[in-house]
Amino acid sequence: MYKREIIEEWDFRTADTKEYTHCYHSYPAMMIPQIARKLILDFAPEGKLNTLLDPYMGSGTSLVEASIIGVNSIGTDLNPLARFMSRVKTTLFDLDAIKSDFSKLKDKMEYYSEDKVIDKNFERITNYTFWYNEKCLHELSYLTQIINEINEENRQFFKLVLSEVVREVSFTRNGEFKRYRMNVEKIKTFNPQTFKLFTQKTKRNIKGLASYNKVRKEVTVNISKFNSSIYIPEDIISENSIDMVVTSPPYGDSKTTVAYGQFSRWANEWFDAENAKNLDSILMGGKLCKEKKFETKSIKNELNQIKELDTKRYFEVISFLNDYNDSIRNVAKVIRKGGRVCYVVGNRNVKGIQIPLDYFTAEMFEEIGFKHEITIVREIPNKKMPSKTSPTNVSGVNVNTMSNEFIVIMTKN
Repeated sequence: MYKREIIEEWDFRTADTKEYTHCYHSYPAMMIPQIARKLILDFAPEGKLNTLLDPYMGSGTSLVEASIIGVNSIGTDLNPLARFMSRVKTTLFDLDAIKSDFSKLKDKMEYYSEDKVIDKNFERITNYTFWYNEKCLHELSYLTQIINEINEENRQFFKLVLSEVVREVSFTRNGEFKRYRMNVEKIKTFNPQTFKLFTQKTKRNIKGLASYNKVRKEVTVNISKFNSSIYIPEDIISENSIDMVVTSPPYGDSKTTVAYGQFSRWANEWFDAENAKNLDSILMGGKLCKEKKFETKSIKNELNQIKELDTKRYFEVISFLNDYNDSIRNVAKVIRKGGRVCYVVGNRNVKGIQIPLDYFTAEMFEEIGFKHEITIVREIPNKKMPSKTSPTNVSGVNVNTMSNEFIVIMTKN
């Protein structure tokens, strides 16, 4: 259908995926930096490479890599946590000032007592007594309090550390992106050290910042929140202005594949971000649609098989593909002639049927004037994914997740 080539050098089995600011914060299904870096260097379009776009930027991997290579970038994501992460990871904080502020925070943590906590209202957190013990809630509130006393410029650096701690001291089960609570016996012995965790993660992030500051170029990074499935605002990106797209789109809707909204809810609720409670419903495929708005040859048989097995699941897949195709068409408009797109996709299983999203991606771009160059197949040794998913949506019925991803390279004619 579309040429695939297995190239082992793209596996990056022994690579350090936590270089620079990539170490800052965990996030579901992160593109490893080596992929973004190699794509930018190896597949840069002819003529010029001035501006890169990531229409599903997630944790900001491609934006960080673009800033290191010396390319301006624009990224967008509907998830407030993703935008927060991307902004902090691409910011040149003053290292000495960060270290100084950290020293002040450590002093205040050392002399912590519950009576120093000003804000003890946690109503913004859904079922907060179900997910946290009282001790951790007070310690998290105190950390928020003393971080807010730091100058605004550096405050975001420490808030991102706190964002990760907020989730890790909760009763969520390890290794899960969805909101699953530990069992009662585990909770009895669970005693997270909030301040110790915060200190460890801050030290890690300071090391990442120090190495990033040495290599980051003087480029612009624009973090936006427009929905590329609906439109791309002309005041942010004009038509035919983007040289290259490097991105890893979702493989399906957030509710039934990688749960971006549930994973991010801990931090989004803590910081009272918009759409914290209903994020999954506004991401791609979040709203059910019972009308197929595209024609496809590449995955026609797979869609028909799913429809015969489960009509509801079929319409969930269609809803995602409708939004995904709309996004592709909007992205295509802003790419210049000769510009290049690099989409790193996974082929998910639905009802035991694998959907070749790489074929669909290439087909939809080809329909609107793009030429397929190659699809690189790589194994996923490092990507942060749940080890099993429930494609049937029946409790306890799990299968292994995808072990390969597909890098689709297209050029605009």
